[in-house]
Amino acid sequence: MDRVFGMAGLLGLWLLGEGISAHFGLPVPGSVIGLMLLFVILCLKGGIPTGVASASDSLLKYLAMLFVPAGVGIMVYGEVLLDVWLPTSVAVVLATLLTLGISATVMAVSIRLSRSREL
Repeated sequence: MDRVFGMAGLLGLWLLGEGISAHFGLPVPGSVIGLMLLFVILCLKGGIPTGVASASDSLLKYLAMLFVPAGVGIMVYGEVLLDVWLPTSVAVVLATLLTLGISATVMAVSIRLSRSREL
């Protein structure tokens, strides 16, 4: 029963995120807003409820299936992607470098904060 409540909670946060995104006309997908809400709730709670852990473990088993639509999209729109391969490649490389830079900065700040709290 924990898994059902956990899944209901995850779906509820997703729907809440979709509602916030639609209501305020945000350029951020509702699923991302829902994940941010989940992150905030988990931080405030200080742990992962068993229902959410159980539901997310069940979803992670099928994570590979979520890549099937992307693969089909590449197959269907292969010719279009060939026409725009350069801007797409540049965007992917820049986004990856930006993500790595931000992640490294956040990690460095986190380490610095945790060391200063220990002293």
